[in-house]
Amino acid sequence: MRALPATARACIACAVLAAALCVAPAAPAAADVPWSAVALLAAVCAACERLPRRTLTLPVLLAGAFLLPPAAAGLVAVPGALAGRVEQRPAGVRRLWHAAQLSLAACAASYVFGLAAPGPGRPGGFPAALPPALAAALAFSLVSAALDGAIHVTAERRTPRAAWRGLLPGPLLPVLVSGPTGLMTAVLWRSVYGPPAALLVLLPVSVSSWFLDRYERERASHQATIRALVQAVDLKDRYTRGHSERVGRASVLIARELGMAGERLEALRFAGILHDVGKLGVPTRLLRKEGPLTPEERRVIQLHPEYGHEMVRGIGFLDEARAAILHHHERLDGSGYPYGLRGRQIPLFARIVAVADAFDAMTSTRSYSRARPVPAALAELDRCAGTQFDPRMVGALVEALDRHGWHPSVTAGSGTGATLTECIILPSGNVPSTRDPVTGATRKGGDG
Repeated sequence: MRALPATARACIACAVLAAALCVAPAAPAAADVPWSAVALLAAVCAACERLPRRTLTLPVLLAGAFLLPPAAAGLVAVPGALAGRVEQRPAGVRRLWHAAQLSLAACAASYVFGLAAPGPGRPGGFPAALPPALAAALAFSLVSAALDGAIHVTAERRTPRAAWRGLLPGPLLPVLVSGPTGLMTAVLWRSVYGPPAALLVLLPVSVSSWFLDRYERERASHQATIRALVQAVDLKDRYTRGHSERVGRASVLIARELGMAGERLEALRFAGILHDVGKLGVPTRLLRKEGPLTPEERRVIQLHPEYGHEMVRGIGFLDEARAAILHHHERLDGSGYPYGLRGRQIPLFARIVAVADAFDAMTSTRSYSRARPVPAALAELDRCAGTQFDPRMVGALVEALDRHGWHPSVTAGSGTGATLTECIILPSGNVPSTRDPVTGATRKGGDG
């Protein structure tokens, strides 16, 4: 507590005091409290708090809110919150705050449900009790979000507007989904089948939570793999640092205009980010060489799409992205590489990444060329549409930028040397330059 500001300590103390006052009516001497139900729900809630995602905690708390009076519903959350996992310090204070927050939210949900569905033997039938259950779930979410905002204001010294911005409607969705699950649990609890059947309702939620956790872990692993590869490229070719991420972003802008979504959109983003991963197989001296390349050096650098394709061949989740890595230097007129594909022979992902790659290279400042304005870059893409680039992809980029704009950043690092920009870039100003006749790249210090 000493590490927290005084206002945060006061906020936590007030929440704990309020929670204690709310659950005080459920004293051991209270005759109207079903203590067996309280104990069983509290035990289940405590077990849920130990799970990685805590997905089952909300349905159990809401079931308690539907089955119990407010004071008893508030008690259900306390044991699990006080004994649950805490990953950040101070652990004791965080547990205390978590217990008070859940207890107050559960009390509020039970109170609202009692107002909306009065009468003995609640929760009643499922269809009739659903609107009160959703109202109670909403009350749970609002109280929890209000307390979250309060602790952000007092502990992190945020403004109230900044603290509560973003808290809603995000937390509403899982709570409103958990409302019907909690209601079904409560209805079965009151039925002839009793608590064992009620707890079985949580089984499918538990299974889906397990699969979701596995999916998110796998997704995090994918992201880590992509980051490692991109960082390796950036370390080797320091003059295009950040280029890969921006090509991924521009590729997504184009794809969304074409109606792409879901897993294909994610695969395309990976394609844009990893389009130059094959540079890891190119000698560093060539990537950083000043002046024009010899024909042999050009042939070596033109192998990087094939190097990249081989590097990612065994990464299953990349799917269509592998084709873009291999073919993003193909041109519609057949003059590209590595295979000289023409028109629709070039995979869709490769045609998208080619436009995104060229656009970012033209609008980013490098050590050997100044960034071109976005309109000039788009005009150049339009000039080359039909020969080098797919006109449909160029048009989609123009429409996307009209909506969202573009904010290129400087990618040049310190030191000397140059790397291929791998697209058509016309000389800018009076800077001496040479455009490579095969790659279309502009190089500093060329002899024409």
